[in-house]
Amino acid sequence: MRIFRTIEKVLKAVLPSPFSIAILLTFIVVLFALFFTDQKNSLYDIASYWQKGLWESSLLTFAVQMMLMLVLGHVLALSAPVDRVIRLATNQCNSSAFSAFLVTFLTVIVALFNWGLGLIFGAVFARKVGEHAQRQNIPLNYPLIGAAGYSGLMVWHGGISGSAPIKVAESGHLQQLMSGALNEDQLAQLPDAIPLSQTVFGSMNLVTMLLLLLILPLFMYFLGKRFPGEVPQLNHPKKETQPNIKIEGAERLDHNRLFSVFVAVVMLIILFATIDWSNWKTLAFITPNFINLMLFGLALLAHGTVSKLLSAVDQAIGGAAGILIQFPLYFGIMGIMNHSGLIDTMSSVFTSIATRFDFPLFAFSSAGLVNLFVPSGGGQWGVQGPILIKSALEIGVSIPKTVMSLAYGDQLTNMLQPFWALPLLGITGLSARSILPYTVMLMLVGVVIFGTVLMIF
Repeated sequence: MRIFRTIEKVLKAVLPSPFSIAILLTFIVVLFALFFTDQKNSLYDIASYWQKGLWESSLLTFAVQMMLMLVLGHVLALSAPVDRVIRLATNQCNSSAFSAFLVTFLTVIVALFNWGLGLIFGAVFARKVGEHAQRQNIPLNYPLIGAAGYSGLMVWHGGISGSAPIKVAESGHLQQLMSGALNEDQLAQLPDAIPLSQTVFGSMNLVTMLLLLLILPLFMYFLGKRFPGEVPQLNHPKKETQPNIKIEGAERLDHNRLFSVFVAVVMLIILFATIDWSNWKTLAFITPNFINLMLFGLALLAHGTVSKLLSAVDQAIGGAAGILIQFPLYFGIMGIMNHSGLIDTMSSVFTSIATRFDFPLFAFSSAGLVNLFVPSGGGQWGVQGPILIKSALEIGVSIPKTVMSLAYGDQLTNMLQPFWALPLLGITGLSARSILPYTVMLMLVGVVIFGTVLMIF
């Protein structure tokens, strides 16, 4: 395991906080815009490009959509129905091998629905399995189970909450994203929207997700057999007792189950009643707004009362802090790249070395590298997406396949990047060092699956 300790030390040595990385990347992009573009840019020009990107209204809308997707998914994971599912599944976990299989299988399924829900579901599930093993005196490789609970972050971008696929499904998003990076003729080549039927529910991604759903749990089962572990010894945090507060007057509405269920049902009825069903086969109706309203209604329905929903929001809202503070910096970087000519320079590098056959692999591997420095999938789409789209247009590669290549690379190195593992580590009580050997093994399996599919399709 010495190699994994070395990897952890290297990552800690070269990777500061994601916020600091975003600032450093901004300075690097400024230098590139000054010295490595055909366009003559002054510092004043670059500063104006940066500020223009920083407060771009369509991009700020994107940031709020991603925050809601994370928070509402987290809130749903904290509901009683989800807790019952976890408890029922936990009772079946009587060995390291089967526990690793079941935690991975269910976490991957949930993460394909929503990444925030999958992250917290996997973390809570792993914790419950550990507590169950401790109570029943069952030998368990608890770090392996923790890694299994994190496996959803290696599939999420290929699911219906994946940042890049659901954004390109919005009408006009591609044109807004590429405005300033493409000329009028090139913009006219872009589709108004790319529905999920061509990305998430396209044949390539369906095969990929099926392979992941079959292979990852079986691989974790094998590791559980190989490394069975020992009975875990977990620290149980003291539960805070809630004081009895007398509910009076209009406040009773917040605790009224009938009112909350009525509002939730109305939300869901409105959601599905306002869909344009005439073109339902393309799944064009699945957009960030559709997903967020569905999550909102389901979360309120699952919690049963407004007060319980708001209590869960209080617990979940901290996870969105990174998106809130970092996304504007990524948008500033995007503004510089779009208007300084830097996208032309970077895309020319791709077009000079890549062909139609190997470009998806270049996009995939570069996305995996960029994810180490831009750990947010939405932020990465804003920064790297324009470069890859422009390159794909010039080389003649399918834009949907390019989008999914970026998505695969972004989610792959989450197994190496500890940023999104922080909630899981807090819930399970594990350290990054303890789960890293297993998440790296998962990543290597992912390299084979994603690479093979991108070459075949």
